[in-house]
Amino acid sequence: MAWKPDVTVAAIVEREGRFLLVEERIDGRVVINQPAGHVEDGESLLAAVVRETLEETAWHFVPESLLGLYLWRSPRGHSTLRIAFTGAVEGLDERRGLDPPVIATHWLSRVELAAQAAQLRTPLVMRCIDDYLAGRRLPLDAVAQAQGLPS
Repeated sequence: MAWKPDVTVAAIVEREGRFLLVEERIDGRVVINQPAGHVEDGESLLAAVVRETLEETAWHFVPESLLGLYLWRSPRGHSTLRIAFTGAVEGLDERRGLDPPVIATHWLSRVELAAQAAQLRTPLVMRCIDDYLAGRRLPLDAVAQAQGLPS
């Protein structure tokens, strides 16, 4: 049986010591996450993180660096490969609605987020923030998408 983790992207956005986060309802539970989501078929990783951030927050995300790759296995045995990017947001589109299951967006400090640790969607939320605060960054050219390779 083939192992197929979900491939997701996440945006780590910090402004004046606060991080852009989404509050969303997943499986009947309200959780906190970075703007994040699945990469669609044929979509580049950078296009996916820009799209997901816009859909979930109404902010236009400008990727600046690759934070890292994170493999997580849930207690139920589901695996996710998260590709996290750092960057800035500009141009809030206040007319745009937030895609379900997002309820609201928040700007929270690490301390405020840690106080809500039980609400984090996965341990990757805090791990990405801690890696960001530790200064981990890779250039965006570390991310490549090959085209036209023989199958």
